[in-house]
Amino acid sequence: MNIASPSNPAAQRARPGYAARALIASVLGYAMDGFDLLILGFMLPAIAADLQLSSTQAGSLVTWTLVGAVAGGVIFGVLSDYFGRVRMLTWTILIFAVFTGLCALAQGYGDLLAYRTIAGIGLGGEFGIGMTLVAEAWPAAQRARASSYVGLGWQLGVLAAALLTPLLLPVIGWRGMFALGLLPAVASFFVRRRVEEPALFTERAARAAPNAPLRLLFADARTTRASVGVAILCSVQNFGYYGLMIWLPTYLSKTFGYSLTRSGLWTAVTVLGMAAGIWLFGIAADRFGRKPAFLFYQAGAVVMVFVYSQLGTPIALLIGGAVMGMFVNGMIGGYGALISELYPTGARATAQNVLFNIGRAVGGFGPVAVGALAAQFSFAAALGVLASIYVLDILATLFLIPERRGAALE
Repeated sequence: MNIASPSNPAAQRARPGYAARALIASVLGYAMDGFDLLILGFMLPAIAADLQLSSTQAGSLVTWTLVGAVAGGVIFGVLSDYFGRVRMLTWTILIFAVFTGLCALAQGYGDLLAYRTIAGIGLGGEFGIGMTLVAEAWPAAQRARASSYVGLGWQLGVLAAALLTPLLLPVIGWRGMFALGLLPAVASFFVRRRVEEPALFTERAARAAPNAPLRLLFADARTTRASVGVAILCSVQNFGYYGLMIWLPTYLSKTFGYSLTRSGLWTAVTVLGMAAGIWLFGIAADRFGRKPAFLFYQAGAVVMVFVYSQLGTPIALLIGGAVMGMFVNGMIGGYGALISELYPTGARATAQNVLFNIGRAVGGFGPVAVGALAAQFSFAAALGVLASIYVLDILATLFLIPERRGAALE
């Protein structure tokens, strides 16, 4: 593929195959993140029973993983703008892998919570850095599609978790599942040896050091509005996603009596719908613009989350889950391109990580909120309430987000 583009002159000087290598590195890192977080959802009952955790303590393992992700997003986003995308991506993968592996040795709530939080720090850095790396490597006309492929990496990891956990968990237990988290360390060596820094970054670094990247997110009124808007979009995205996916296996099990294997298969179909939605979102965003694509998906999420909460037969849950997944998580395919086009190279990774991980921090309360509503009322009622949050998404897109499809990266 020819990655050169008049609107991305730096790409013309990249080594052959660079765009593909950057994409593979970013997809691998994000796939491992998705695998880890969904197996946690499947393993919560086993962990809680073994370590004698309350429902609140079990849910907080997810929340504090995402709180750690916020800290990691800020730290590694800024460091990436100072010291390079590839170097920091390598470190985030290593931190995530090592502390996920250490979870296998946890003896109680305290040390497990600490390991999950530190693993979250590594997890928080990966998404934004990977999205920045891809956005700076690919031409403007394909930027949203390339970003959507990174989002598909997460779904590949989630799909693997949905299919493998029912098979492996009864055999190796939750400790063995966490031990598998050491595998991403191998990916870090691939990243460090095979992928160089993007030309946009090296050229900017040669001219001057970044000027307070965090401050550039609020450089003027227009940029501040965009930053607030993106933070809202990312918060709704993550709140809805984690609130849904962490509790979906439990919802299917307790409400409809599904076995672990059947819950895994039904969740896998929902994940496949999400993957299709991400792929289609990238195509739509490149062809019709970022805002039209977001608005269409946000409206679809409002409708489908509510509809799903009313379904009651196996085939309806199967088909409805796939369609709901397409709208709820398809938008993840657009954030990399949207954020990259709103901020300069000296603050791009910071913007990706800080804004998306603010959303992750808010999203960490999604499982807690859904669990509390389900306990008070029902899972169906909790999902119905969850549908309403996407209206806020629509308002933020309409009034705060500018359209910059195909803009040259500054």
